[in-house]
Amino acid sequence: MSNERSILLLADFDDGPNAHAAQRRRALERLGLRVTTFDLSAKPSIFERMRVGDLPRRLERALDDSAPDLVLTFGSPLLDEPLVDRLRGRSRARWVTWMPDDLRTAWEASVLARPYDQIYAVGTDVAAEVADRLGRTVDVLSVAADPSVYRPIRTKDQYRANVVFAGAATPRRERLLGELVEFGLAVWGPGWRQTSLRDYCRGEATSTDEYVRAYAGATVAVNIHHVAVEGDPREAACNQRLFELAAMGAAQVVDERGDLARSFEAGEEVLAFRDAAELRSYVRELIENPSEAERLGQAARARLLRDHTYMHRMRRLLLDQPRPMLAE
Repeated sequence: MSNERSILLLADFDDGPNAHAAQRRRALERLGLRVTTFDLSAKPSIFERMRVGDLPRRLERALDDSAPDLVLTFGSPLLDEPLVDRLRGRSRARWVTWMPDDLRTAWEASVLARPYDQIYAVGTDVAAEVADRLGRTVDVLSVAADPSVYRPIRTKDQYRANVVFAGAATPRRERLLGELVEFGLAVWGPGWRQTSLRDYCRGEATSTDEYVRAYAGATVAVNIHHVAVEGDPREAACNQRLFELAAMGAAQVVDERGDLARSFEAGEEVLAFRDAAELRSYVRELIENPSEAERLGQAARARLLRDHTYMHRMRRLLLDQPRPMLAE
């Protein structure tokens, strides 16, 4: 039976960095919720701005029109504390934010999160940091992936490579990936053509489809997180790429993170490295043993399907509410 509870989803929607917003919306719809979306990144026409007004007024109208039971956001800087306070006074909806931040932006996240009824962080490190700053409970809800989007496919030609990394260039990533060029490296993403690995860059993979194709051509998929301070033992949160690669059934070698064991078993579902030497060793091992690479990827996908889709995450969030939005 369809659940008539309604949600207003305030987020940036695109097919690049914010592609997961639409995946979360689909999960909510599949769970039987009536979902209204407001695209914070949309640029209204001059006529529409004259007719409806600025962002606060357009948000007020969205609240009035949708009459939601719950408003869900993902930590957009456009939704600052004064604006959220203003909007909260307009309806009885419960306001929940699911912050995508790691330790690099934990301070900014704590400022934006202050007016919400419930706060989720994607990692235990950020949850602890924000809870300490605000003096209140912050729950942990790790990211996930939609296995119908991030799916096992086979690619070739320009996408085929022994070792693939897709993501923005950083000095740490450049240094670690530089240890892998002898194995047949391909990198995708912004900034690589300005680094020492420029000759290994095959494109920017700006769309979700191209990102999936880039990693689908890999024997070994490498995942290197952003860090606030290299070597900081507090670093814990796991990125979206961890779950995307698992959904694709890729053999993933990922840098060790404090929260990794909360989601996957190192050695059985992913391989976790602590330094460049371990990264090289694991990559070599998987290239030389393709059957083990295939087993690792299949195990990761099975775990993701069992525990880490957006259906799992949205169900948990909805059941957490004081007045649950779903039946148990």
